Amino acid sequence: MSESIIKFRTIPAGKSQFFGVATLNSPASLNSLSADMVTLLTPQLRKWADDKSVVGVLFDAEGEKAFCAGGDMRQLYNTLLKVGRQRNEYAEQFFGEEYELDHLLHNYPKPLMCWGHGIVMGGGVGLLVGASHRVVTEGTRLAMPEINIGLYPDVGGTWFLARAPQRLGLFLGLTAAQVNASDAIYTGLADHFVPHGKKAGVLESIAAATWSDDASANREVLSEILHAAGVGENKPASKLKEHEDTINTLLRGNDILAIAKRINAFTSDDKWLQGALTAFTKGAPSSVVLTWELWRRCQRMSLAEVFRLEYWVSLGCCAHADLPEGIRAVLVDKDRNPKWDPARLEDVTVPFIADHFEKRGEMPEILANLK
Repeated sequence: MSESIIKFRTIPAGKSQFFGVATLNSPASLNSLSADMVTLLTPQLRKWADDKSVVGVLFDAEGEKAFCAGGDMRQLYNTLLKVGRQRNEYAEQFFGEEYELDHLLHNYPKPLMCWGHGIVMGGGVGLLVGASHRVVTEGTRLAMPEINIGLYPDVGGTWFLARAPQRLGLFLGLTAAQVNASDAIYTGLADHFVPHGKKAGVLESIAAATWSDDASANREVLSEILHAAGVGENKPASKLKEHEDTINTLLRGNDILAIAKRINAFTSDDKWLQGALTAFTKGAPSSVVLTWELWRRCQRMSLAEVFRLEYWVSLGCCAHADLPEGIRAVLVDKDRNPKWDPARLEDVTVPFIADHFEKRGEMPEILANLK
């Protein structure tokens, strides 16, 4: 089992109870989330949910660089080259099962702690955000970088980014900006800052604590453990909080072309902010409009409704040219020179975007039944 892409084990929690531990075990790929990983994770999480001796679950990863750098886009890319705009059964399975897993995390009946150390991007953010106890560290680098590959912030991103303060979530989706632990907490994507070096101490506290059959009480116990581990620690300064007024001013209004015009005309002496705005100008125009449209549509949708909508839009992206081209430019050839189609934001038409929302095939039962 040590060579498995996910390692499952249990650790002591009190006198006769346990925490289940799921460890992503593909550090060479920065623990990118593959279809095989998802296939292993979901049934094990359901098994722990039904096991009365398991009072909580820990999600972590092997290696110091990354918790999870996102979904395994290379596998998807290979299928996109083979089938083009035709039905893509791999994509149907991958997105359907990934979103089922993400929904399960958000609704898990027991305390679920995710240790988000290092790179946490895309699909990795989906795993982190779904947990009841979301831990970030001094090494956390979080981003939703989908505009760089012709996709959009999926894995529930159109739901949780819409719930960040004002337009900060929209900013993350439109710019692929990398943010730190304090930013993650400020935007509601994480709960606790704990230095990575204190992880072993947290596990010792879990082993020494008193747990019960009451999931709500157990969540409080875990919250107290994590709070105690982070008390007095110096968190990094929040870049989003520092630039919040500027960001909200740039992204004001209801016209994405006007927003783009303001961004293109704006310059900043702050390297981080300028880098994020430059990334916006280089991202796929189709992704910019999709991100904007989904952010607007999903303000009042339930999480289950969002996952069902994202399923169709993700398959829509698979049926258009920007997604394989973006994956090629960033992850395969790595020339960072994608040829987007359409090439300009002004050329993205309403019918073109509407086609991304079209239903392709049947909704998987696992998503159709989400509540």
